[in-house]
Amino acid sequence: MTQMMMRETPWDRPALKKDTYELLQYSAEALKKSNEIRGHFTIKVNPLESKELLHQYGFYYTDTLLTPVCKKEKFTPFVDEKLTLRKDVSREEILAVSKGAYEHGRFHRDFKLPTSSADDRYDKWLNQLYDEGNVWGLFYEDDLAGFFAFSGNQVLLQAFKSAYQGRGLAKYFWSRAMNSLFEEGHTEIKTSISAANLAMVNLVASLGFTFQDAVDVYHKLNE
Repeated sequence: MTQMMMRETPWDRPALKKDTYELLQYSAEALKKSNEIRGHFTIKVNPLESKELLHQYGFYYTDTLLTPVCKKEKFTPFVDEKLTLRKDVSREEILAVSKGAYEHGRFHRDFKLPTSSADDRYDKWLNQLYDEGNVWGLFYEDDLAGFFAFSGNQVLLQAFKSAYQGRGLAKYFWSRAMNSLFEEGHTEIKTSISAANLAMVNLVASLGFTFQDAVDVYHKLNE
């Protein structure tokens, strides 16, 4: 395997229970190489690229990812004094909030993977972020309402209890967490969201994020 064409993604292997790879270039040579190896493959390509080669080599569409970025001077916060952010929240409570929260994720939308494998992938990721101290609990009047997980200035995972969904609170929760990240010295905050998640697209736009990049994500499974 040529390193510049493909890399292993060992963080996905335990959940998917198979070897996992990401193609680093969109070329016939790299796609052909994927035919020679068993496992699950990911490739991210420019939305304007022709997808003919991908279909020829058995890749199938799973998602389009957007990269919203918010610079500190463009941040438009929403304030609700009933909200607090805490770091001393239990792992079990965070994982309970996380259950069923990622239906827009590309692994959940991959029809060749069981939902349980996709759930397990996000649980393992969230556990890792928790161990690193990068998960904050979001409380509303002393009740845990959701969580915010990050690494550096990158927002990676977030979810809310069903009781707090549809109440227009997300922009207040995000504002509280983003304020904390800016207070830690970051000058901009980034995240990655599915273009199919229109509620999240509208949310980050209202907070001052602009969209800097988009990629189409394709998967392939060689049993």
